Amino acid sequence: MRLGVLDVGSNTVHLLVVDAHPGACPLPAHSHKAELRLAQLLDEDGAIGPHGVDRLVSVVQEALQAAEDKGVEDLLPFATSAVREARNADDVLARVRTETGVELQVLTGSEEARLTFLAARRWFGWSAGKLLVLDIGGGSLEVAYGIDEEPDAAASLPLGAGRLTAGWLPGDPPDPDDVRALRRHVRTEIARTVGEFSRFGTPDHVVATSKTFKQLARIAGAARSAEGLYVLRELKRESLEGWVPRLAAMTERERAELPGVSEGRAGQLLAGALVAEAAMDLFGVERVDICPWALREGVILRRLDHMESV
Repeated sequence: MRLGVLDVGSNTVHLLVVDAHPGACPLPAHSHKAELRLAQLLDEDGAIGPHGVDRLVSVVQEALQAAEDKGVEDLLPFATSAVREARNADDVLARVRTETGVELQVLTGSEEARLTFLAARRWFGWSAGKLLVLDIGGGSLEVAYGIDEEPDAAASLPLGAGRLTAGWLPGDPPDPDDVRALRRHVRTEIARTVGEFSRFGTPDHVVATSKTFKQLARIAGAARSAEGLYVLRELKRESLEGWVPRLAAMTERERAELPGVSEGRAGQLLAGALVAEAAMDLFGVERVDICPWALREGVILRRLDHMESV
């Protein structure tokens, strides 16, 4: 069947269309994206403003049309941290439902981490052993650890690259004092979580997902996306530590000129790098493998598993 996943994230609204059936690898058929940056559209009270809601409704309608055009049989719509944490989340969801007919499922942070872990486990297989998965989104950082398809530990921290950029790094280039303050904040938040995972022992394999990690790996020398999904890509902590001060000294425009960095994500790259560096350091990770599958694929895999069990 042809499935569609509609991901209302903190940075983008992304429709991923795949051809899939139980027991087979989902094959991408179409991708439709719109940059919305909901995490940066919250007002002082933490609500998504009228303009943001208007844009969200419009983008969801566009995604629905794209899904119809591509013959999607079953649509799986969900929202993550930006909607989840908005003060007016219920009103936003009600308006999307009324004007588009789409019932967005709001995932908890733990569900995000667990579904992303499932995707990484299926991609790397059982031979990966004990798996630690790191995922930096626009609104949150997800961490999950385990040896099965269901992780033994999963956590979601409010350390997304978009959220932190909007709240901590107003300058372009950012003020060095702001960068240091953000670095301290990120490390304090992550350090509170490390103990929850360290009691399970050292992972056999550490995996990173998300656009942020992919772009950091690319500027550190990983293969271009055009070379295909199955090329091994990695990010070494040593390389990342060398890039952080360079990114901090750059303007947003200069970062956008780096290989693999999109103009829409360039402003968030430094905050994402600080989170990635802190996570790798505090979890004692020297290198991560980049996984091409993440939350959207996890949602698809869970749906296929449910179909198979019925």
